[in-house]
Amino acid sequence: MIKKLKIGVVCYPTYGGSGVIATELGIALSKKGHEVHFISYDQPFRLDIFSENIHYHEVLVPDYPLFEYAPYELNLTSKLIDVVLHEELNILHVHYAIPHASAAVNAQQILLTYGINIPIVTTLHGTDITLLGKDKSFKPVIEYAINKSNAVTVVSESLKKETLKYFNISKKINTISNFIEIDLYDKKYDVKLKNTFVNNEEYLITHISNFRKVKRVCDVIRIFKKVNSKIPSKLLMIGDGPDRIKAEILSRDLGIEDKVRFLGKINITNNILACSDVFILPSESESFGLVALEAMASRNAIVSTNNGGISELNIDKVTGFLSKVGDIQKMANDIILLLQNQDLLEKFKLNAFDHASNFDIHKVLPKYLNVYFQLCQH
Repeated sequence: MIKKLKIGVVCYPTYGGSGVIATELGIALSKKGHEVHFISYDQPFRLDIFSENIHYHEVLVPDYPLFEYAPYELNLTSKLIDVVLHEELNILHVHYAIPHASAAVNAQQILLTYGINIPIVTTLHGTDITLLGKDKSFKPVIEYAINKSNAVTVVSESLKKETLKYFNISKKINTISNFIEIDLYDKKYDVKLKNTFVNNEEYLITHISNFRKVKRVCDVIRIFKKVNSKIPSKLLMIGDGPDRIKAEILSRDLGIEDKVRFLGKINITNNILACSDVFILPSESESFGLVALEAMASRNAIVSTNNGGISELNIDKVTGFLSKVGDIQKMANDIILLLQNQDLLEKFKLNAFDHASNFDIHKVLPKYLNVYFQLCQH
């Protein structure tokens, strides 16, 4: 019986939630004594801890004059074959249906010709289903990759329903929620850091995202404008993306540019969240809402929309408030209510932290290990 696994983790290396979860999962597995091999086109940005159990394999994409576009999926497939053969991996865990799961399925078929049958776990994170899944040109490939995976997990019940709605799936889908390491966020706020943003009479409101259209960052600015007209406060906008400039222009047009700070991509979000009072997430849809979980673990009350997995995480009138997409007035009123009632705000903050502790990695990791060992014992 295998006790220590050799696990290949395939993920995007960028700031998105799927890359964060894949990296943190791999690091946690390595601390349990398992050997983890990250396979990606760049080093995952959260992979700042190296040990004898952590390895990184870069997928090189040569510039072939024959191809107009670099064939990344083929290069990834070849890399997976190489790593499985030479590192003697027991299992592949791929995050995102395409190109990762589809490349893994191709690699699995080729490895069978070497007499190796490596199982694949595919984790669906959201936009591979909610965005790419709605593109009919991708549908057959995504469907095939999911059904040919040996195990499939999703990060929320909402995403599971979306997957079954858009695709003809014969494979059982398991829901294993996203997670955090709660100890990293359970901090007393740094008064000196908070005072760099607000004075003692002001509240601190925060938003973190990739500033894509689906995040509705201009709604954040409009909500804050209404709040700031009633309550002394400042807004921190953390992250970057295509709609950042729109949000910056809107803050100037509304005359609140001196109340809003755009901090860009930073690596100390947990320190800043520890200083924050309310976290706003007005997205059109969230498959889970990892940043909201991080904010909850940092004792923030959450004001969010009710679409997708976020409604499974943010409990209305307990950890925060839920609203329909685009209901700027209600979200502003909810924040004002909290900031005008200190006892209610503190109650919500404590409830948020308590609920976030249910998503600690030490509670979620055994669920993944159970999936791995079931597949590897066959």
